[in-house]
Amino acid sequence: MSLSIRSVSVADHAVLLPLLDAYAAEMRGVLHGQAAANGTAIAALLAAEPCTELLAAWREDVPQGFALFYDLPEIVFARRCGQLDDLFVTPAARGRGIARALVEAVAETGRARGWSHLRWFVPESDRAAIALYERIAERAPWRSYIQRLDPGASL
Repeated sequence: MSLSIRSVSVADHAVLLPLLDAYAAEMRGVLHGQAAANGTAIAALLAAEPCTELLAAWREDVPQGFALFYDLPEIVFARRCGQLDDLFVTPAARGRGIARALVEAVAETGRARGWSHLRWFVPESDRAAIALYERIAERAPWRSYIQRLDPGASL
């Protein structure tokens, strides 16, 4: 039962619907009752967006988790960098190193592309994720802020 991580094509999005549904359901709790999208809506958005990249972790052809990221210009160093935007592992698969493996797979992509760094945000309330990230990365020397353009549609 080895873990494999591979890039997800638009054609594979339908296979990930249960995983995307599970992510949306979990995020509803974080959103404090606000509506989150369902897997079908998420898959449609991803299919229409050429800038996003998706890696999925599989065990015996069953998706266990995913990482959504972007390859971006980093103008301070006139290079490219990576932005990890969403990382999710099914509750039943947590604690098995899948999140760490997904982050490392995105980092490997970045090394191959010559990125200066990989960055991501995590909600202050996600203690399990913070514990992992404190072990595998260093805290950035800046704060994250948000200006809510549509308060009903963002965290």
